[in-house]
Amino acid sequence: MRITLFLRSLVFTLLMTVATVVWSIACVFFAPFPYATRYYLTSRWNVFVIWTAKVICGVRYEVRGMENLPDAPAILLSKHQSAWETIFYLTIMPRPLVFVFKKELTWIPFFGWGIALLRMIPIDRDRGRDAFAQVVVQGRKRLADGQWVIMFPEGTRIAVGQKGKYKLGGSRLAVETDTVVVPIAVNAGECWPKKSFIKTPGIITVSIGQPIVPTGLTPAELNQKVENWIESEMRVISPAIYSASSRQPD
Repeated sequence: MRITLFLRSLVFTLLMTVATVVWSIACVFFAPFPYATRYYLTSRWNVFVIWTAKVICGVRYEVRGMENLPDAPAILLSKHQSAWETIFYLTIMPRPLVFVFKKELTWIPFFGWGIALLRMIPIDRDRGRDAFAQVVVQGRKRLADGQWVIMFPEGTRIAVGQKGKYKLGGSRLAVETDTVVVPIAVNAGECWPKKSFIKTPGIITVSIGQPIVPTGLTPAELNQKVENWIESEMRVISPAIYSASSRQPD
């Protein structure tokens, strides 16, 4: 069984690598197109990767709460367990997404070149407050253009069953721009674990919560509402894992 999973994961990784090289080169030719066209063509890589993971590795998914997505500017704040959700969200969201990410990712050969041609918000974390000020300036522009900003409040991928510290960046941006926040819970780490080569067959659940209006809330209060909803929903979509992680050792 383990050998089968390894071989399937190997085939998937090889196909994803080839696709990354091909799409990155193609992105150079996409550059002159209008942004909507460029975004659509570039995100076909995401569609291919998600489809390949499903067909070869058996990584399927279900989405709950699509009706909660507003027809208006929004900031998506999501649980982060895996690289899977960073790929998947571009394939299902009805509006172009803007990721806030560390600028070092644009230096990655091929992959970084592709995302550099999209209207994302790369930040230099060493600049502290100056970095956040840039997020507000760029985020306001992107939201006004009809795009959605997406951030992972825990900042990095968190192991299955665990909770990271929820940072205020996304909530601060929402308060600064008076934009609704949509919380998202996802348990992708159960099939596509952090830093693991092996992809395990199963169903990933993506649960989209109702928008939270920031009016009258401080960033800390808004952030707490987001954290409460996401962590509560994780116990709904992954009850066995969170129950096990909460048990005390004998």
